[in-house]
Amino acid sequence: MDSDNEVISVKESKRRERQSGPGRYSSHDVEALENPETDIGLCGWLLVGLSLLLMLVTLPLSIWMCIKIVKEYERAIIFRLGRILRGGAKGPGLFFILPCTDSFINVDMRTITFDIPPQEVLTKDSVTVSVDGVVYYRVQNATLAVANITNADAATRLLAQTTLRNVLGTKNLAEILSDREEIAHSMQSTLDDATDDWGIKVERVEIKDVKLPLQLQRAMAAEAEATREARAKVIAAEGEMNASRALKEASLVIAESPSALQLRYLQTLNTIAAEKNSTIIFPLPLEMMQGLLKR
Repeated sequence: MDSDNEVISVKESKRRERQSGPGRYSSHDVEALENPETDIGLCGWLLVGLSLLLMLVTLPLSIWMCIKIVKEYERAIIFRLGRILRGGAKGPGLFFILPCTDSFINVDMRTITFDIPPQEVLTKDSVTVSVDGVVYYRVQNATLAVANITNADAATRLLAQTTLRNVLGTKNLAEILSDREEIAHSMQSTLDDATDDWGIKVERVEIKDVKLPLQLQRAMAAEAEATREARAKVIAAEGEMNASRALKEASLVIAESPSALQLRYLQTLNTIAAEKNSTIIFPLPLEMMQGLLKR
C-alpha cells in the first residue's frame, strides 16, 4: 500500500510539473478562468461597451449574430479580446456573444476512435514484427484541449504511434503474442497520463493484429509440426507398451487354463462367421497334426 501511494504521489508531482510549464494552464489557472471575478482591464471593458452599444443600435439584425447554438455533444470556448471568457466552456444549448469582440471554438465531446497504422517494431529478442491497434478517447476538459495544444487529435494520434513502439520494444515475441491485454492496458495508462495536460481522456486501447515475417511464420509452423509429430510418436509408443502388457497378462491367464484357449478359438470363429465371410480358418492343435504325420 505504501509503495502504491508513493507511485501515485510521484505521478501527481510530475503532472503538476508538466502543467506548470511555460504557456500551459494549470488546474489553478482553469479555476481562475471559471472565476467570475476575472478582469480584462479598463480598455477591454471600453471596447466591450462599444461593441454592446453597436449591437443595440443595429437591433434586430445584430441579434442573429449574437445568439449561437451548440449541440448536446459539443461545448463552446468563448474568447473575448483574446482571453478565454469567464465561466469556462458553454453549452449545450443557446449562448450569447458580442459580434465584434467575441469569438468561439466548438469542441466535440464524443468518444473518437482512430486506427494506429502498422508499426515495424524490433522486439526485445531481436524479432521484427508489424503491429497495429485502435484507440478510443474523448475530450474531458474542453478548455485545456483548446488552450494547451494546437491540435489535440493529431497530437494524440502521433503519441499513440510512438507509445506503441516504445511499449512493444520492451517485450519478447512470446509476450506480444500472449499478453495483448497487458500491453493494451500499459499503453492506455501511458497515453492517459501523457494527454491529461491536453484535457484528453484515453478510454481504451486495443491491439488489432500482429504480423510476423514470412520466414518466421514458416519456421514456427515447422517447429509446431515437429512438436506434434514427436508427441504422436510418444503416444503411439505408450499405446504399444500398454498393449504388450495387456497381452502378457492375457497369456498368463490362458496358460493357467487350457480350456480358455479353446474358448478363445470358438469366439474368434464366431466373430469371423458374423462378418459373412466365405472362408473360415479353423485352427488345429499341433499335437493332432503330428499324429497325422506319423501315420
